[in-house]
Amino acid sequence: MNKILTAGLVGGLVAFILGFLVWGLALSSFMESNIGSASGVMKDEADFLWIPMILGHISWGIFFAYIFGQWANISTFATGASAGATLGFLIAFTYDMINLGSTNLMNITGTIVNIIAMTIVSALVGGVVGLVLGRGTK
Repeated sequence: MNKILTAGLVGGLVAFILGFLVWGLALSSFMESNIGSASGVMKDEADFLWIPMILGHISWGIFFAYIFGQWANISTFATGASAGATLGFLIAFTYDMINLGSTNLMNITGTIVNIIAMTIVSALVGGVVGLVLGRGTK
């Protein structure tokens, strides 16, 4: 299998697991208490759709793997983590600031915490992607 695809799938799996641990468990109550005035935004557990969640996380891993493998020649955990943190911060900051300015999905506290969490998780996902891309190279 193509190294970029392998790294992307592994990165997607790591993103999925970390997403569950960070947003599904650790920050769940915090995020619920910092939701904006929009109502009915979060899906109930019975209505939760796993396929889009899985596809989104796989896409996240492949996105990092493509950039790291095709353009940036990243092949270590450290460089992957650094690039992942940078990309994660920029993506989260862009998305969350636009949402904060145009919707009632989350308040400023939730927005800031979400950006920080996304940066940390993206660093770990990027690190794993970099590590997988560098496997077998000297």
